[in-house]
Amino acid sequence: MTELNSRRLEIDALRVLWSVRRHGGITRAAEALGLSQSAVSHKIKRLEVSLDCDLLSRKPGAPVFTAAGEDLLVYAERILGLHDEALLSLTKTPLAGRIALGLTEDTTCTDLARILGRFRRLHPDVAVRTKVRMSLVLRAMLEQGELDAAIVQIFAHEVRPTDIVLFREQLYWVKHSDLALPSSGPIPFLSFDNECFYRQWALDIGQDDNTLLETVFECASAAGIVSAVTSALGVALLNGRHLRPAMDIITNRLPTPPALAYVVRRARKARNPALDTLVAEIENEVSRYGGLTLAS
Repeated sequence: MTELNSRRLEIDALRVLWSVRRHGGITRAAEALGLSQSAVSHKIKRLEVSLDCDLLSRKPGAPVFTAAGEDLLVYAERILGLHDEALLSLTKTPLAGRIALGLTEDTTCTDLARILGRFRRLHPDVAVRTKVRMSLVLRAMLEQGELDAAIVQIFAHEVRPTDIVLFREQLYWVKHSDLALPSSGPIPFLSFDNECFYRQWALDIGQDDNTLLETVFECASAAGIVSAVTSALGVALLNGRHLRPAMDIITNRLPTPPALAYVVRRARKARNPALDTLVAEIENEVSRYGGLTLAS
């Protein structure tokens, strides 16, 4: 019993450990959390000393986490979730009302789903209606007053002062390694549909840059575009999380794509206390973990 009493699972250390998993390493976790690498390493080392075991594997080429680290991560996710929910429950104010929320297909598979589930448990009198659409459609719905807020993907240079940036990504031209691009003439283009701002940028900039793209495949979903790329049907614009081992990133012949950002954008409406609370919880999640993580 004395040995157990001498051990502690510090919440801050568990949060740092979980961030290392979320962001793929100490360096990225430190950047996302706004800490130095030494501070992140120190918190994890203190946890290792307390538990008398190694949590990170420090051998070159080895997995980031040891078996003990992987076991602890399972508990860490549950502990942190209950800890954060308990704090929110104790500080919550009674809320009621309705929220019309827009999401992209990608953001439905992020930590946001967990945040929305927790929000519903804590505020059962708030009805959240979610619509999943492409970013351009959501932006139009915001302007027309059909949504209270939306989490949308935009080019990084389009971020507004009132937007809340959740995470940033890079956009790439990709093709299958078996596909040989023609030395002249049009390049086969695998495109999202007309509501996709990737497509609009590609076709506009392609004309300006004298790059001729011929749309040979059109699909509204990322899964369909990924399938077409892996079938060597043409080139496509995809962000980093959709890259596959058999894909090559194209660095010549095509204009460099701009960076991306996922943001919370609110409509120009009267104050909505329920929405204010939801947005605040998303902001707190971003500050605690250094952004929201997309599922692979």
